[in-house]
Amino acid sequence: MDEQRFVVTDGIWARVEPHLPGKKSDSGVTGKDNRMFLEAVLWRVRTGLPWRDLPPEFGNWNSVFRRFRRWAKGGVFERLFREIRGEPDFEYALIDGTIVQAHQKASGARGGLTLRPSGARAAD
Repeated sequence: MDEQRFVVTDGIWARVEPHLPGKKSDSGVTGKDNRMFLEAVLWRVRTGLPWRDLPPEFGNWNSVFRRFRRWAKGGVFERLFREIRGEPDFEYALIDGTIVQAHQKASGARGGLTLRPSGARAAD
């Protein structure tokens, strides 16, 4: 794996590390290599590939996915986004509706286009 392509620089890491769970100062189990896990999540976001296609250098895909779900439910990513907000290096890592495509059936509508009268009387 080409470590030069990693996204989390030392400066960014110094800013986000205090906001991550699993630090040595936290009670319970410490997180195994939070930085590599964050790189795995960013890799997944950048490529758009399924978790099963995660390169083995990041660890077992299912373990990474389960940890991702725990962090998502725990609001960890919201804290990270607030911390790196305005950081120009991370602008491309954030997803919004302008770059995400939905399948044509994702809207849940049935049938075709139907025009309904507005209820207003037509102008005479």
